[in-house]
Amino acid sequence: MKRPTLLFYLIFFFLCSCQSKKGENSFLPLSELQPLTLGMMPTLEGLPFHIAKSEGIYDSLGLDLTILPFNSADDRDAAFQTGQMDGMITDYPSAIVLQAIHHTDLGLILKNDGYFCFIVSKKSRINQLEELGNKNIAVSRNTVIEYASDLLLGKAGMSYTEVNKPEISQTPLRLQMLQCNQIDASFLPDPAASIAMNSKHRSLISTQELGIDFTATAFSRKVIDEKRREIGLLVTGYNLGVDYIKMHPQKEWEHVLIEIGVPESLTGLIALPNYQKATRPSAEGVEKAMRWLKENRRIPETYSEKNLIDTTYTPNSDHNQITTIK
Repeated sequence: MKRPTLLFYLIFFFLCSCQSKKGENSFLPLSELQPLTLGMMPTLEGLPFHIAKSEGIYDSLGLDLTILPFNSADDRDAAFQTGQMDGMITDYPSAIVLQAIHHTDLGLILKNDGYFCFIVSKKSRINQLEELGNKNIAVSRNTVIEYASDLLLGKAGMSYTEVNKPEISQTPLRLQMLQCNQIDASFLPDPAASIAMNSKHRSLISTQELGIDFTATAFSRKVIDEKRREIGLLVTGYNLGVDYIKMHPQKEWEHVLIEIGVPESLTGLIALPNYQKATRPSAEGVEKAMRWLKENRRIPETYSEKNLIDTTYTPNSDHNQITTIK
């Protein structure tokens, strides 16, 4: 593990001094802080967290963070429901289903930056969206993958009934099936999307072009109540991770990309999201996802978003962290 740069030590001590003056969220010694566990899919949304952990930023903040990898939303959500982890990076449809159907008490605390590409197999002979009729478009049910697929079909003037939507929740399996021409198309996150495009499969459109805002970091309400300081430090580290990405050449941290699944040959070619400091998730994005779930009868019509976006924390521009609202 690399030691933090002098810059981050200076930022850390600056944060400490500012906090001690305010008294509310002063940093605690490591022995007094509880550990946090965060689940993530093999995507780039969590890169600032990975950078902050790998570069020793969380060590400097005194936070013991464990990142658990998952290959499918089903496995991730099951682990979250059974208390195997404190929080996770999720998508709006998945979070709503957890709350509306499984009665899981959770809150979205910050928006994550990322995108998915709609990749078509090089042997599918699909050159434009209007040619998707009767094709096999793999989805992960009730997640952003299926949500984005339906919005894409709407953009093409088609109904979801005009295509086949086999459910393949495992991201690596969807990539493998695309590579083997067992499916015609699917939304894939990076690095899977870049791996596919490196094999001459093509991206027709991305979630960015569709205007979909969909990913957030969530914690159970119990953890939000019991680990407020730890979550505040987690977000401080996230913001410092964003700074680190922007202020350091990629060569200095490309080992982190490799650790989360980017092939070494693609580290210089992959298109990173435009990472921003922590902000609250989009209320409009949550509302749109809820509307789609209701239209497809995945959640009760009577369901209303019950404080899914947590307001315990709010961005603090002065200290690059999220502090508790009194």
